[in-house]
Amino acid sequence: MLKVEKANLFYGDVQALWDVSLQIGEGEIVALLGANAAGKSTTINAISGLEKLSSGKILYRNEEIQGRDPHDIVELGIVQVPEGRKLFSFMSVEENLELGAYTKRARGDFKKNLEMVYTFFPILRERKKQLAASMSGGEQQMCAIARGLMGSPKLLMIDELSLGLAPIMVQRLFAVLKKIRDAGITILLVEQNVGYSLALSNTGFVLENGRVALAGSASELLGNPYLKRAYLGM
Repeated sequence: MLKVEKANLFYGDVQALWDVSLQIGEGEIVALLGANAAGKSTTINAISGLEKLSSGKILYRNEEIQGRDPHDIVELGIVQVPEGRKLFSFMSVEENLELGAYTKRARGDFKKNLEMVYTFFPILRERKKQLAASMSGGEQQMCAIARGLMGSPKLLMIDELSLGLAPIMVQRLFAVLKKIRDAGITILLVEQNVGYSLALSNTGFVLENGRVALAGSASELLGNPYLKRAYLGM
């Protein structure tokens, strides 16, 4: 579905990505793992068109998309849920969801998508008139994911799902990701929580200092001695 081929990216004179290559199969959950400043967010920002590659290719269904504007990439069906949620805090839940459906294709699916996100996250139906800022961190993360789903994504990229959330809420959100995948939406999950992510995913890529250090099936990575020591404390 999507391939990143030898992506290099600079912030001024500082190189952030070094020949990063990865691929995502349709219908998969793929984990992009690593510590802070490993290059995870930079990678998905490049896929989204928010950052421009210095060299390399990004192909979506065999079509090169590097260099395209972000709104064009969203129209293709690639939607990003940003780190830190980035909700419109003093707008209601319902208004945030409406803003997620701004593309032409998404507007046509508005009612269907709204019912889908309320099915995934029933609490949002109850809180639809409530200001986003007044909800808990976990509920805000639900709203951020739901807003992304309102864009009718074919590929949903979620940046740091578990950031700042209690373990019980993280478990609930990871369970919902399975339902989203089962609804036919491919997921690229950017995470520091290696154990949860690989337990859910088909394949994984581990970034270190802007390079792909490890790649393989989730089961292979979970059994990798280096990953166990460095990320799982085993």
